[in-house]
Amino acid sequence: MAFYPTASALPVTWRKASASNPNDNCMELAGHAGTVVVRDSKDPDGPAHVHQPDAAGAFLAAVAAGQLVPIA
Repeated sequence: MAFYPTASALPVTWRKASASNPNDNCMELAGHAGTVVVRDSKDPDGPAHVHQPDAAGAFLAAVAAGQLVPIA
């Protein structure tokens, strides 16, 4: 998996779900260079993982459809 080592250095606007956890336990997404980059909101200076738009879209669709099982 490709990644950028310092997510906060990317020239992007990060977005997170409006229903995200108030303790910042969520992920943030941004578009960058034809890809979707993802970072942990608790670690904005940490890495940003790079995903192709179709893979990111499939993941978001599965989340929206309730098809993922929460990790305990």
